[in-house]
Parts: sequence; C-alpha cells; structure tokens
Amino acid sequence: MNFHVLTLFPEMIMQGLHTSILGRAVQKECISIEAVNIRDYTTDKHGKVDDYTYGGGAGMLMQAQPVYDACQTVLKTIADKRAAQESTEKPVRVIYVTPQGRTFHQEMAKELAKEEELIFLCGHYEGIDERVLEEVVTDYVSIGDYVLTGGELAAMVMIDAIARLVPGVLHNNESAQTETFHDHLLEYPQYSRPEVWRDKRVPQILLSGNHAKVDEWRLLQSIERTKKLRPDLYEKWEQQQAASHCP
Repeated sequence: MNFHVLTLFPEMIMQGLHTSILGRAVQKECISIEAVNIRDYTTDKHGKVDDYTYGGGAGMLMQAQPVYDACQTVLKTIADKRAAQESTEKPVRVIYVTPQGRTFHQEMAKELAKEEELIFLCGHYEGIDERVLEEVVTDYVSIGDYVLTGGELAAMVMIDAIARLVPGVLHNNESAQTETFHDHLLEYPQYSRPEVWRDKRVPQILLSGNHAKVDEWRLLQSIERTKKLRPDLYEKWEQQQAASHCP
C-alpha cells in the first residue's frame, strides 16, 4: 500500500512515520510513505504558497495552484505506474484532513486499508482555497472536534491506524483482530511479568493454561470495560448481539 502526503512540512511526516513498526513495514516494502512538499510546486519566485483571504478575516490561506499541481503530479505518477503494470484503473482517494470532515474511526480505517493508493492533503494556516478542494478532494476526514495548527499530525494518526491493518505490517496479524473496537468492544486488560507487582497479582485464570476459560474471561472483561468506559460502544455491541440472534 502506498501513502502520499501533500504537505508544507515533509520532514515532519517522514520523521514521524519511518520509525518503529511502520518504519520496519517500509523496509519490508509492505507499505511506502511519500511526503510531497507543496511548496515545490508554487510558481511564485519566492516560494510563496499562501495569501490573504478575499472578504477579509484573520490569517492566511493556502493558494489553489501549488496544491493542485502537487496533487496532479502524484496522480499522474500513480497512473503511469498502473499503465506500466497494466493494472486496473481505480479512482485514487484524496483525503483532506479537516475538522469539518467525517470523524475517523476503526471501520473507516479498515475500509481505507483496502486501497492501493491514498493521498492525504494537509492544510495549514486558515486552510486551503475552496476551489482546489472542489477539484481534487474525494474524502473530508477529521480525527476529532478540535483544531490543530495543521493537518500533518492528523494525517499521521490516520496513516498509522490504516497501515497496521495492511497484511504483513504487524508481526502478529491476529493483533489487529482482537484489539480495541473489534466488534464494538474495548480490549480486555493484559498482564506481563512479574506475576506479582506492588502486591498486585496477575489474575489466576491467566496462569491456568485453560485457553477456553481464558478466552471466556477476556470476553467478559471486554464487555464490562466497554459498558463502564464507553456505553455508546456497549449499546452498539448489544444491538449487534440481538441482531445476530434473530431468527
């Protein structure tokens, strides 16, 4: 899977996403991460990519031309690669990272993980000229109801969540199927050595070797934790259970 991030701060993307699990996934060629500097595509001789907004208001706005040209360059590169490989033409999703978008969640991560190519567009300052957004963006996505100084951190969050669902990225693919939000449940509590720490013992059932009982205990813990911490998810789980038992 290939991630392309259009940004004014490519070093932020590359430094943040080429470490730990994602860094190893890049080395194994399970995924690729490219940061495209929008500033490289401006026609302004001083490298300017922003200007004042029409109608007044505070702050500067990223201009349409450099954003459009950067995006078109990436799209052409993808199209040329597909043509050389004689692969099926498929529209490339361009995700604009904005607090005005749909809220990102695990199901969306699973959906996006099925794509071969994803382009993330990171705004800055007061955002991006609406005209270019209308031309290139397919998805408006937010990571929450708050405002950041730019889209880079949000893009990195989404890329991390999506990439770990790509086959081969996680050492143990089962991890992605049993963790928090799987089937609307939070993950059960987990323990490691030592067996006793500050007078707190690992639950005896986990030391029993009875895998069926362990699985049962973990499910009950997930249910109780979800009910306590995320009643909204618990309600969805209950609805799912009721639906699955309907004749």
